Amino acid sequence: MLHYSPEVTDALLHNKPIVALESTIISHGMPYPENVEMARKAERIIREEGAVPATIALMDGKIKIGLTEEEIERLAQEEGVVKTSTRDLAGVLAKKQTGATTVATTAYAADQAGIRFFATGGLGGIHRNVAEHLDISADLTTLAHCNICVVSAGIKSILDVPKTLEFMETLGIAVYGFETERYPGFYFQETTLPVESISAQEAADIMKVKQHLNLSQAIHVAAPIPPQDAMDKGEIETIINQALREADEQHITGKEITPFLLSHIKQETGGASLTANLSLMYNNARIGAKIAVAHHQ
Repeated sequence: MLHYSPEVTDALLHNKPIVALESTIISHGMPYPENVEMARKAERIIREEGAVPATIALMDGKIKIGLTEEEIERLAQEEGVVKTSTRDLAGVLAKKQTGATTVATTAYAADQAGIRFFATGGLGGIHRNVAEHLDISADLTTLAHCNICVVSAGIKSILDVPKTLEFMETLGIAVYGFETERYPGFYFQETTLPVESISAQEAADIMKVKQHLNLSQAIHVAAPIPPQDAMDKGEIETIINQALREADEQHITGKEITPFLLSHIKQETGGASLTANLSLMYNNARIGAKIAVAHHQ
């Protein structure tokens, strides 16, 4: 059920480095035409670093590994695109719906396609007040079974980051900081949580050794947002806590809570959170490509 774009097909045939990209950020992350511009720029950054981008989406009953220009436009403008996690994957494909892939579904598809590197904005994880809602992202359980290196700016700030990192340890997902000894805070550069610092070459070497060990879990490389676009930690935490209270008052839970929180944050920061999101996404694409290129060299 995998359908490869001509560019990705050529990369696989000639053993070129490939970096997977999710597509939910295109369909649900921002309005048209900004979403198309973002997708094209992320892909361009990966190409500039010497790798091949593979944006993943679901179309016409197929898992698309790499999108053409026309398919990116379609995904960006089509109404009713399904935000597709792993639980939804079979249904969306069977109904031939258009689906945008989350971190979990992108990781699964990349692993199935033999792509070992994946760049995204932020990871899902354990939501705050988990004891009340038992809301844990499928990103974590899926990454526990995918042999990939996923680069992000950390776990999304709206989540319980310490609990998520603990659960990653339980699942055997190794966590590293990209040239930092403090785990990144997504919107802000660092938390107080320690993390082992590695370079692009070291991440590539870890992936090589991991393949020899036949370990199925992903490794997670967390890269701090570029300092010029980082937000104030105290300010963003206040806004997140306010958004969480409003979500609780409105009884918003499940798959609806993350879009609600992100929309609230964007509104309260006057769009600064969107600027931060774009900055960290481009940065992660660049770092993911650097690691992929180092691995193939």
